Amino acid sequence: MTYLDFEKPIAELIEQQEKMKQAAAKSGVDISKTLQELDEKIVEQRTKVYKNLTPWQRVQASRHPERPYTLAYIEAITEGNFMELHGDRTVKDDKAMVGGFGSVNGQTVMFIGQQKGTNTKTRQYRNFGMPNPEGYRKALRLMKLAEKFNKPVVTFIDTPGAYPGLEAEERGQGEAIARNLFEMAKLRVPIICIIIGEGASGGALGIGVGDRVLMLENTWYSVISPESCSSILWRSWDFKEKAAIGLKLTADDMMGQKLIDGIIREPIGGAHTSPAEMFSIVKTEILSHIAELKQMKPDERIKQRIDKFCSMGVVVED
Repeated sequence: MTYLDFEKPIAELIEQQEKMKQAAAKSGVDISKTLQELDEKIVEQRTKVYKNLTPWQRVQASRHPERPYTLAYIEAITEGNFMELHGDRTVKDDKAMVGGFGSVNGQTVMFIGQQKGTNTKTRQYRNFGMPNPEGYRKALRLMKLAEKFNKPVVTFIDTPGAYPGLEAEERGQGEAIARNLFEMAKLRVPIICIIIGEGASGGALGIGVGDRVLMLENTWYSVISPESCSSILWRSWDFKEKAAIGLKLTADDMMGQKLIDGIIREPIGGAHTSPAEMFSIVKTEILSHIAELKQMKPDERIKQRIDKFCSMGVVVED
């Protein structure tokens, strides 16, 4: 397992536990009581560490290499009945953006999200979770398909940003994201947006306009990453921790500014320590919010959705 810098005290306890297990296996000595005590210490240490994370440490946790990505959530929540749909019907199929229909407790849902890779080869294949314009156009095509069949939409956001390459700009990256914002604002079916990792820039917002916008506890949502912000303001990445504080990008910050609708708490130690538990929590949240939103008429949902986003950043002067 990979451990982040601030997880070192946890790593030391787990290493100690593993050594004791190996020694016990060789000697045949019963150390179950000691192991139980160590388990309790590990839980206690994880709770202590993750209770006091700084904004920069939250950013690091959101990028943990063993943190589950979009397809893992979809496969777990739909229990393997997910049918992926491909292509934007204009250019090609963007592998950084995935989507399709899946059934959750007998209810059909359109799932859409950015997908990162789990190793070097798949990271390149998925373009590191950075969609091109065709990715956002594919997402919009799938949303319109969901609207046609009156099925709710759930988006999973996890991207360092939309792909910034020259070819992406030539194919209309800005227009594709702007079009999604416009169309999602007036989509007639329920939309739930969940930030499961990184929520950076317009790349995240391109599938982030919804009736309910939720963030997992150890994620971030901002117009720019701490590294890029530090690079612009101080001409160096050395001030990324200071930038992370100033950007107010954590889930608690976003909730305090009324920019999101809720925070989904993670298992002790983060989503990467217990993916199955995380999937179950997210599934429960999705079903709860869909049930609530379905009680509302489409026009009422759209009005509330538009009013919510229009009220963001409004300043009233006397």
